[in-house]
Amino acid sequence: MPLAAAGSAGSIFLVSALGPAQAATSPRAQRGAQSPQPTGSAPSSGATPAPSAAPPSGATSPSGAAAKVAVPQGIDAAALNAKAVFPTASGTKETVSFVLKARSLSALEARVGGGMRGGFLTVSQFASQYGQPHSKITELRQYLAGYHLKTTADADGLDVTATGTAADFDQALSVSQQEYKVKAVPATAGQAAKPAVTIHGTTDQPLLPATLAAFTDSILGLTNYPIFGSSAVHTLTPEQRSAPRAYQLGNGTPADFASEYGLTPLYKKGADGKGQTIGIITYASMKPADATYFWTKVLKISTKAARIRLDDIDGGAGPVSYSAGSGESTLDVEQSGALAPDASIVVYQAPNSDYGAADAYFAAASQDKASVVSTSWGFSEIALEAEADAGQEAATYGAVFDEAYLEMAAQGQTAFNAAGDTGAYDDLGDQTPYTELSVDNPADSPWATTVGGTTNAGEIPLYSQTGALLKVIRISAQRTWGWDWMFPYYSLLDPGSTEAQFASATGDLAGGGGGYSSTEKRPGYQSAIKNIGDFTAVPYLTPTQYELFPGTKSTYLPTSFRAWDQGQSGVAAPPTLVTGQANGRAVPDLVADADPYTGYEEYFSGFPAVGYPALAYGWGGTSFVAPQMAGAAAVIDSYLGRRAGFWNPAIYKFAAGSRSPFTPLDSASASNDNLYYSGTRGHVFNPGSGLGTPDLAKLAADFRAAG
Repeated sequence: MPLAAAGSAGSIFLVSALGPAQAATSPRAQRGAQSPQPTGSAPSSGATPAPSAAPPSGATSPSGAAAKVAVPQGIDAAALNAKAVFPTASGTKETVSFVLKARSLSALEARVGGGMRGGFLTVSQFASQYGQPHSKITELRQYLAGYHLKTTADADGLDVTATGTAADFDQALSVSQQEYKVKAVPATAGQAAKPAVTIHGTTDQPLLPATLAAFTDSILGLTNYPIFGSSAVHTLTPEQRSAPRAYQLGNGTPADFASEYGLTPLYKKGADGKGQTIGIITYASMKPADATYFWTKVLKISTKAARIRLDDIDGGAGPVSYSAGSGESTLDVEQSGALAPDASIVVYQAPNSDYGAADAYFAAASQDKASVVSTSWGFSEIALEAEADAGQEAATYGAVFDEAYLEMAAQGQTAFNAAGDTGAYDDLGDQTPYTELSVDNPADSPWATTVGGTTNAGEIPLYSQTGALLKVIRISAQRTWGWDWMFPYYSLLDPGSTEAQFASATGDLAGGGGGYSSTEKRPGYQSAIKNIGDFTAVPYLTPTQYELFPGTKSTYLPTSFRAWDQGQSGVAAPPTLVTGQANGRAVPDLVADADPYTGYEEYFSGFPAVGYPALAYGWGGTSFVAPQMAGAAAVIDSYLGRRAGFWNPAIYKFAAGSRSPFTPLDSASASNDNLYYSGTRGHVFNPGSGLGTPDLAKLAADFRAAG
């Protein structure tokens, strides 16, 4: 499915991944968090070197007979339940990325996890220590040139990108590509439906000569399905601009965020992002004029002139389009740029594909222009894991993002990921039919800061589709975002339905992503938090049916739910709290308001003519929190006069101290959960809300004191 934007004010959903497997929820055995093998690519740049008269040592010419071995590819057609219809035309133009294995990965992880003591690296220093040597990159490029493929290589030594025809790639990689039909993805809250598409792809494992395969971790792009989804969400009821001001109207602004989370004191000290650059990684194009209009005409603030630069990766993301997720890209720039008004912004616009994502990440890292990088798109970790089990997806695919984030951290770049907008079940709305506890990829990466969502306190009005006031809900205190508070009222929104057919077959369930990764091991910095693997949960949703994942012998995943009060419309009491333990990287790291009912306004000239005005209220999602934190980080860096770098090693130490800059949401209650994970009284970390909500001025002071 298209990358879902995580945590945004627009209407984009992020696809998340496996949380902890639990006996009470699934018969599937927990796999345990395993350390993924790294991927990487070679340092150099420019056009493909001319092939030598004889193939390089160990490589294979088009007519050579050197042994070839399989290299994991990106998502393949079998994983999409796609139907092959005819062979791919030989002249079809394609882009394929070769992600190479990083050297000395354990040493790199240790340095990053320890806070990069001794200082940050330049790109060339990173390449010389951790990228593949120039000689190996040249071998790969010469081999591909022998098949008429043109290549470029990033300066960090972690990504080589090739372009050519389907026939050329088929011959070079010993695969056979076909055209496949992929079924449509239904609309979800605030997110347009994705039409059925025809893609090219292959179920064959790509092959390279053994000497090249030895340092190539993944080959991405042989299937061009738009896998990532955005995480912006809209309210299920119409916006009411004339409603009483006492109500939460979902019309918040960046200034409201700055006031609520302690950024305003830094403005008073002259910190406004000057000298910083914010990088936005996205898979849908945006118009800079929309962001400029939002800043100058809607917010009426002054910002740095000519501050937005569009960087079209692999040819860009196509035309500006609401259905493609351009609202996500727009809100990312609007929110981050408003909070850091004197910062520059570079927007990495890449095709929505596995190769586009990899190239965008490595471009942001190897350019090293952005001191802060944010993304609000992702894909279900559970889908990646199940597909890897079936041999359909690169087992190393998640490590592609780990490697890029490790490079950013080593260079002092601060990175933020949105955690997703379907609560503890981030695979809902994905191309897969599964409904297991899950977290998002790449939000599961231990090497970036993942942000989740809350619902602000206040009175929330629910309106019918005709504008009649149905109910006013009171949220007594800021809580972890989960739309369980709406369960009793779904039947009011859609009279005659059974909980609105269980929230339109789970498509309208929403909440901040959070839980435990089943593929990423717990990083050392999280071990500073006592009992981080212990949790309290609210089992609202009980799986009722399981299916064997295709291509596996024992991976059973749930495919349907029963709701705790289905059909009762507010009569049933909340379910009894349960407790448990889980391993793996815990997410999110911190939270801020993301519920669209207490959320934000967005200006986007491409909103559909029917449904939303250009300036629309009621947008939310963790897709907002990620760029908001990016803007806040740029302000903090300008306050410090230096890059703070990767936040997590520091913020977990701060949170474990006696003067934490975070307020935990630790109430163990059915009024403080993300559709499953609640709080545990006295815990510093809770899987629905991470370390809690930040006081950004206090956090900045802690960074300064830490040096």
